[in-house]
Amino acid sequence: MATVREGSAPNFCPPVEEGVTIQLEDEKGDAVTLEFLGLLIDGERSYGFFFPVEEDAPALSSGEVVLLEVVELDEEGQPAAFELVEDEAIAADLYAAFQEATRDLYAFA
Repeated sequence: MATVREGSAPNFCPPVEEGVTIQLEDEKGDAVTLEFLGLLIDGERSYGFFFPVEEDAPALSSGEVVLLEVVELDEEGQPAAFELVEDEAIAADLYAAFQEATRDLYAFA
């Protein structure tokens, strides 16, 4: 049985276990694999944080974090569709909240 991980904030939902990935299609139609880091709830909106994963660049190697807004839920209330957060000010605020919420899970440089 996997150990349930907990974040440092009540508005953060961490992945149930490490290494959970999803595959999405980018704006060019190319498949992109992302490792799920957790979901941050901000009012009525939810945002997923991910690391890009490639064969020659495993998760964490790039240091890049992808921030996607949940725009659709499935019948079980789970995220089903995402959109890239393009507003840099909103992304910066959300990333700061993510760092605070995950300070016990992830090390930030």
